[in-house]
Amino acid sequence: MTAARRLGGWAVRNCAAAVSLLTAYPANRLSAQDTSVVDRGVRVGIIYRPGVRPGVVLLPGRPAVPDSVRAIVARDLDYSDRFEMITLPGGDSIRLGAAASPARSSERGRTGGGEAAGLNYPLFQALGADFAVALAQAADTTVVTLHDVAAGGVRREVKKRLPPPTSPDFRLAVHRLADQVLQASLGAPGVAATRLLYVMDGKVWRIDQDGADKKLVSSSDRQAMSPAWAADGRRFAYMEFWAGHGQLFVQDMATEKRAAVVTTGAALDFTPAFSPDGKTLAFSRAIEEGTDVYTVNLKDNCCLQRLTVGRFSDNLSPTYSPDGQRIAFVSTRAGLPQIYVMAADGTDQQLFAPFDYGVTGSSNAPEWSPDGQSVAFHRDVAGTLQVFVLDVRTRTVRQLTSVGRNEDPTWAPDSRHLCFVSDRSGYRQLWIIDLETGRIRPLLQQSGARLPAWSPRLPETAASTP
Repeated sequence: MTAARRLGGWAVRNCAAAVSLLTAYPANRLSAQDTSVVDRGVRVGIIYRPGVRPGVVLLPGRPAVPDSVRAIVARDLDYSDRFEMITLPGGDSIRLGAAASPARSSERGRTGGGEAAGLNYPLFQALGADFAVALAQAADTTVVTLHDVAAGGVRREVKKRLPPPTSPDFRLAVHRLADQVLQASLGAPGVAATRLLYVMDGKVWRIDQDGADKKLVSSSDRQAMSPAWAADGRRFAYMEFWAGHGQLFVQDMATEKRAAVVTTGAALDFTPAFSPDGKTLAFSRAIEEGTDVYTVNLKDNCCLQRLTVGRFSDNLSPTYSPDGQRIAFVSTRAGLPQIYVMAADGTDQQLFAPFDYGVTGSSNAPEWSPDGQSVAFHRDVAGTLQVFVLDVRTRTVRQLTSVGRNEDPTWAPDSRHLCFVSDRSGYRQLWIIDLETGRIRPLLQQSGARLPAWSPRLPETAASTP
């Protein structure tokens, strides 16, 4: 095979090269970037107006809540990028409470807000807080109280019996508390109770969105890559190398049981993508004649269908639109790889992301946003890769990154956060950027991570560790 092929974000020229890319990783570290600026939240390609986000303060616990719960909730609220986090002054000079007025006492009776009557709302208004979050422990129950500072009362109270800190379900349960705070305060669903898959050392790993609880989830004795989540958050698909071929597997997150995908494994099958209803798996198949996009019926375990016919070009890396009606993919039909789109049955294939022939570099790794409005991908710019976002309606693209090499973007379920691979700190690691504020932060400060895949919001029944 002579045409370049993309295997999860890596261009390869034959199956042997694909195997070598999986087993070898560059040992040399790149020159360091200005990470001190990046860590403070460098904003690139985004217009940001500071001071427009509501302020939130996490109140001291009375009685104390385990530090791990408080730390996780505070980090989740911060990482949502929807609040200005307010830190209370230290020492004993600040008085959080105030004498309860009769009116507020009656309000406390209506809301069951506990300390609502005694909270010093004018103080928190002066500190710039719109909301105050109190965590308390009542026997074996954690109580989260959301105070609306401007209204001077309790907005919501949530009571939750958390698993013990040693339980594999503990962190997701706490993440869900943070998501409930976000939902109650701003009416927006959070992404705290989500996880990411990624590849390191030829294995698939899983990690919480806050960078904790890393765990191996693929087989430990075979090279694996191209992880992809099902829309229900209960399964994921990935490719393993078997005797020089790429075999696709679907694995249950809770039970760790997996099954080989029918009709795959005889060729190099890679980059799986679930349809939104979970019944179909699209993937790339590379044979001597070329690489094309196929689908297989997972529900009935049958019915292989070829969607593209290369004819001296390669077509690969499918990604479904959220309504399941269209598939974006990579094609080399115009020369260098670029982003195309087609109907889910393979008809109406056309260029999706515009490019300047002879000027624009190759484009790879498309992923459709959960809200359907954007497609993220990476493109070669002057010899290095940068992350771009395509507006689906206008078909205009904008460059999102500019520092270092940046590739393989994946969307959070809120369609405003992206995880991607970047060497901006001197070595390739996972980073997260918020498209609204431009804030960027490292997810995993460990060299060699690549090919991230962000989960949907995880259901309660999937809380157990995979």
